[in-house]
Amino acid sequence: MYRIAIVEDDVSYRKELEDFLHRYEDENRTKFKIVSFSDGDEIAAGYKAEYDIILMDIEMRFMDGMKTAEYIRKLDEDVIIIFITNTPQYAMKGYMVDALDYCLKPLGYYAFSQRITKAIGRLGHRSSKCIVVNLKNGMQKVELSKLYYVEVLNHDLIFHTMDEEIVTRGTIAGIEEELKNEHFFRCSKCYLINLAFVENIKEYDVDVAGTVLQVSRSRKKALLDELNKYVSEAEV
Repeated sequence: MYRIAIVEDDVSYRKELEDFLHRYEDENRTKFKIVSFSDGDEIAAGYKAEYDIILMDIEMRFMDGMKTAEYIRKLDEDVIIIFITNTPQYAMKGYMVDALDYCLKPLGYYAFSQRITKAIGRLGHRSSKCIVVNLKNGMQKVELSKLYYVEVLNHDLIFHTMDEEIVTRGTIAGIEEELKNEHFFRCSKCYLINLAFVENIKEYDVDVAGTVLQVSRSRKKALLDELNKYVSEAEV
């Protein structure tokens, strides 16, 4: 799932961008999580590095797109920015914030879809998809390709990765929802496991990267089904 933010003060253009993204989902068998903002100041306020792509209008009432992009780029070096604008001369300044491209209004689906394909291609060349974990003193990106499993202990979430254990607050249900299309499976009320690291399943135990975790009786069949599905997809 790709997380996309739309920053556009014109309601009709904002709706058109959402419709284009849904059409792209249907045509390309992909999935987007779309969040829309009506001005640059809205996305800038309390910005978290949680988006893969930002579709950014340039001319907005309170905080224009270029200033917003400059602010965001200080906090997030990785997010892909595509400008949406009436005026190409403004968009040409996108190199200042490492913008990937721009789309001219009025929007056309074909040109728009080309930009999205280009953006997804760039994302595909990165080492791994990430999620953002909020910490007491900031935030941290966790690469899914290095995440073995997530454990809930009391009121803490523990992210067990190749490199370290990251402890934060939250609910395992929230993380499960965020990772629902990323080959993770909730094998019990306490564990959300990465199917890529499952080594074997015996009785009601699952070996995840050398650590044996308990599988709920009610979830074992679903786990086996999901694991078989994952292995089949990986072999294609």
